[in-house]
Amino acid sequence: MMKRFFLLAIVSLLALPVFAQTTLPLTGPLLAINTVDQNAILLYDMANDSYRELHFGNRDHFVWDFSPDGCRILFTLADGTQLPTLYSAKLDGSDQQPMVEYTDAPVGEWGVWEPDWSPTGKIAFTMIRNDADERTTHIAWVPAEGGAPEFYSVTGSEYTPIWSNDGQWLVYVSYSERVAGANVFATAVPTSEPAPGQAEVQVSLLNEADAWVVSADGETKYALTNFPTGSVSMPRWSPDGELVGFVFSPSGNNDTVWMIANQANSIPTQLSFQWHLALDLTWLPDSTAMIGALRDFKGVTANLLYQVPLVGNADEVATQYLSELSLSHADYPRFSPDGRYLVTRSAYELMLIDLQTRQVTSLDSRTLGNTPAIWSPEAFAGEAACD
Repeated sequence: MMKRFFLLAIVSLLALPVFAQTTLPLTGPLLAINTVDQNAILLYDMANDSYRELHFGNRDHFVWDFSPDGCRILFTLADGTQLPTLYSAKLDGSDQQPMVEYTDAPVGEWGVWEPDWSPTGKIAFTMIRNDADERTTHIAWVPAEGGAPEFYSVTGSEYTPIWSNDGQWLVYVSYSERVAGANVFATAVPTSEPAPGQAEVQVSLLNEADAWVVSADGETKYALTNFPTGSVSMPRWSPDGELVGFVFSPSGNNDTVWMIANQANSIPTQLSFQWHLALDLTWLPDSTAMIGALRDFKGVTANLLYQVPLVGNADEVATQYLSELSLSHADYPRFSPDGRYLVTRSAYELMLIDLQTRQVTSLDSRTLGNTPAIWSPEAFAGEAACD
């Protein structure tokens, strides 16, 4: 009986959050990272070159963001194939709080993905709901303290909400059904109509996306792109908030890089023309160019980082970014808020680069994986300054 008691006690302890391995307060800048097994969240403190590992039970962990002051992390937990639930917690793993209260569907039939914490406090996310055989996805938001979701979108096939740096605008992608064209993988211009008197032919339908923008107060919303065929993905705000970079694919995995001004009825600008595979996209901190993790680009099969200028044909004028560092199979480039550092994947390793000195640090093997690292915000003043 006593042996059974101790076993139950151990199991109970394992289900609780495991706080920092050190009592030293985090100083920052910080990186929040998923472990490769997604069984923990790592916080890397650059100032102390130290790691803090947080566990929140026996569920899949996925960290998404920091609060605007950097004192909390935003993450989802999921049981196997179940839909994930959104939480926030302090940097030591304490004060774990559920962030979304939803009573219109039973637990397990709704979930949250891709949350983004605005600098003004709102948390936008993709709200997933299962209704019989149908799954819908809407763009929703809750306040910083959490609560019942409010909805920005209505059609039920929207994803990838991303706030502008000032928190005044939100960009996302919205899918709609279009008639397949020359093949079942792409739409064509135009799809022919049946001749008069002939029966309408059964056609295949494709889901393809355009980018939409909505103001934080929900009062203004418009389609940012309006492609008659093809699909938009990876919308990315320029740091100054003037432009949105994105990937346009006339058919699956045939990608090109574009940009557009954040105004209704703007005309998009195509930056690359030869099809390639875009793994990720971000902006230089000064908004003068984009950095793309591109594969099969400029005659190179491996995915490398390329600097894509905002003028000219990128197929000709784009250059390999940080070519002297020989970053192989690069992905998920992310600049620090002050622009001095870059963290990126290189063959699944997480590499931290000082852009002033070109010093490269390979982070702990626990950070191996295929997800991006998340920077603490510029407002973070150290854990000691947190409530």
